[in-house]
Amino acid sequence: MKTVLLLLLSFVLVFSCTKKSERMSVKWPELTAPVAIEKDHVRIIHGDTVSDPYYWMYDYFGKGPDSSNVIDYLNAENGYLDAMMEQTNAFQASLFTEMKSRIKEKDESVPYFSNGYYYYSRTEEGKQYYKYCRKKGSLDAPEEILLDVDAMAEGKAYYSVTGMSISEDNKLLAFGVDEISRRQYTIYVKDLESGKILEDKIANTEGDPVWANDNKTLFYTGKHPVTLLSEKIFRHSLGTSSALDKLVYEEKDNTNYIGVYKSKNSQWIWIYSAATLSSEMRYLDANKPNDAFKVFQPRMKDVLYDVTPLEDKFLVRTNEGGAENFKVLETPLNATSRENWKEYITHDENVLIERLEEFRDYLVIQQRKNGLNEIKVINLKTNSDHLISFDEPTYDASINQNADYESKLLRFSYTSMITPSSIYDYDMGTKARTLKKQQEVLGGYDKSQYVTERLYATARDGMKIPISIVYKKGFKKDGQSPLMEYAYGSYGYSMDASFSSTRLSILDRGFAYAIAHIRGGQEMGRKWYLDGKLMKKMNTFTDFIDCGKFLVSEGYTSPEHLYANGGSAGGLLMGAVVNLAPELYNGVIADVPFVDVVNTMLDESIPLTTNEYDEWGNPNEKAAYEYMKSYSPYENVEAKNYPNILVTTGLHDSQVQYFEPAKWVAKLRKLKTDNNVVLLKTNMEFGHGGASGRFDYLKDVALRWAFICLLEGKVDQE
Repeated sequence: MKTVLLLLLSFVLVFSCTKKSERMSVKWPELTAPVAIEKDHVRIIHGDTVSDPYYWMYDYFGKGPDSSNVIDYLNAENGYLDAMMEQTNAFQASLFTEMKSRIKEKDESVPYFSNGYYYYSRTEEGKQYYKYCRKKGSLDAPEEILLDVDAMAEGKAYYSVTGMSISEDNKLLAFGVDEISRRQYTIYVKDLESGKILEDKIANTEGDPVWANDNKTLFYTGKHPVTLLSEKIFRHSLGTSSALDKLVYEEKDNTNYIGVYKSKNSQWIWIYSAATLSSEMRYLDANKPNDAFKVFQPRMKDVLYDVTPLEDKFLVRTNEGGAENFKVLETPLNATSRENWKEYITHDENVLIERLEEFRDYLVIQQRKNGLNEIKVINLKTNSDHLISFDEPTYDASINQNADYESKLLRFSYTSMITPSSIYDYDMGTKARTLKKQQEVLGGYDKSQYVTERLYATARDGMKIPISIVYKKGFKKDGQSPLMEYAYGSYGYSMDASFSSTRLSILDRGFAYAIAHIRGGQEMGRKWYLDGKLMKKMNTFTDFIDCGKFLVSEGYTSPEHLYANGGSAGGLLMGAVVNLAPELYNGVIADVPFVDVVNTMLDESIPLTTNEYDEWGNPNEKAAYEYMKSYSPYENVEAKNYPNILVTTGLHDSQVQYFEPAKWVAKLRKLKTDNNVVLLKTNMEFGHGGASGRFDYLKDVALRWAFICLLEGKVDQE
């Protein structure tokens, strides 16, 4: 109790002392911010009446009477941002050059072996995209360029290639292309002997072509043209019109995601259907593509499972039977239903089993313990096992590209906040590891000049929240140093401590950078996720705030110098945080933020809405509606002071539509009572992921860093 009181007293003293000082004064241009027009709109549900004067922004561009008003408003906001940030133009250009100069422009990935060929990608000086290549049998063999994306993307504002799939005879390449940035891919097939693109063209897909072993049959996932839900799996025969493609599976539950893939040993083609609470899998002999898919095990309520095939059995990773962190069961190849499942790896409440990677002689498990990644190797011949060790206090380690089923080498990735991304080959028999490549940071990066720590903040309910932090040597913990706090906290997606060369630009200017591993992610196990979703979502937001308060109480920073950043669902986090604790932050950056939760989740025509019910709840149910409304950022904007806020979005974003951040900014401007700025940047050509080129995204990073450096008075410090 005495320790707790001392900690509380320490925080109060630090917080009260920092509150006495003035926030950094920025000389903004004396310009009038855009004022969005208001139109009457009332939402009535569950007896609750809500006025929403900016609802008209839902009018998709080019599709309704307000479409021109939408474009005019977004352009006005872009013009306002440009004018307000004009004083940083030279600094942004300098940042862009600085960050770009750290990137090795002419580079090559580590080749991996698959079915007789070594595959790799390479980049060229000054080029934005990649060349995907292979060599037959030996790395000394002549190079074959499979796709020259630099040439393919020429003259296009956005160009993305995905799902590259080689036929078993190595003669054909199927791949998906998105030229709009809405993740609607058109599948093409290239004859690798002639170099020609075949007439086969399949539009509106997930870009996930999968070859059967006959070298003429493709399976793929089709998208709904409006909601963009993945709802159907088709079979395509080479040389025929896609209009004749055979529907082989249709998902009736619009809360599930579906997809298709091939096993590493090329024996099976799998269809998965999954939400966050339950899943179901179907499979097919890849040598018999015209057969019907068989259900592996019918979906069970609140049971997730996935399947890994070995030579003599299937392994089933599942949370069935209360195995919250998952266990692994085995079942015969010819008897897959639940009554035949037998225990293979027991459930451990302290170890989350995340992924299985199969080889002929080995099984590799990616797992998580105490918030850190572990890689476990099992010898299938002897049943012995061991862990691959890592020695930094916080890091990210994961299984990499392992396409060769016969290999005795495991390829894995390793990085930390001070260690650039590294690729290792690990001999699973001798335990020898070989560094194949480490990200080269040009300009003389010296790892020894930076420090990384793992901290723990105590949340208001007593939970210990891990924080990964990095700063440059000489950083002073006197409460006067700037710090960027980042988090995501949704979908069970863990934000591990990794290296970023762009981050060096703020570390070198005196900032610390902290990743708060808050609930809603899965860093501390499956329960960590379950305690940060649905009717426990508020934990995500209060965890982040409590981490910020801890960093202040420990002297890493103060509210005058504390900044926050998150994107997408992490943008929802930013919106909630500025409503709940606006006084804690000097500036907040919300990228493509999901901030209009209730309205979006009520509209089933919006892409991904029904898929998200298991994450946020269905607001057509009163209890879920009331809880979502209690934290939805747009619903809870009030007449009070807010920090400086930079918001980014993309006009073509299919995941968080542009109107969410646009509405939020308009409402913030109307109600806030301070003189801080709210800026909105809409990329009129891109979507959720931003620019597609290797370097264009750096312009967005430069804007973010310039925003917080301006607030810190560090724009002129080079």
